[in-house]
Amino acid sequence: QVQVVESGGALVQPGGSLRLSCVVSGSIESVNTMNWYRQAPGEEREFVARIVIRGGRRDYADSVRGRFTISRDNARNTVFLQMNSLKPEDTAVYFCSARGDRNYWGQGTQVTVSS
Repeated sequence: QVQVVESGGALVQPGGSLRLSCVVSGSIESVNTMNWYRQAPGEEREFVARIVIRGGRRDYADSVRGRFTISRDNARNTVFLQMNSLKPEDTAVYFCSARGDRNYWGQGTQVTVSS
């Protein structure tokens, strides 16, 4: 089993920055990738960013590339999502997932971009 807990969501003004954190615990040796997804009201959950545990490859959705950065701190079993130049359309619940033999999800953290 793998446990995933996100934090860091907040209300931020357009153009601002925010950093989300995702702490992973449990059978983390089975995890291959760590992922961020988001879901806006009335919309389907969409992929945001991914980091491969072994090798460090990173992938981003076109909508966030150049503004968001995914990174990890292995010592703390934590993955971060640094979000810069935030836009109102970035407003969503952000979910972290740990993918290995299956996809383990966190409970989500709310990000609201509004003036």
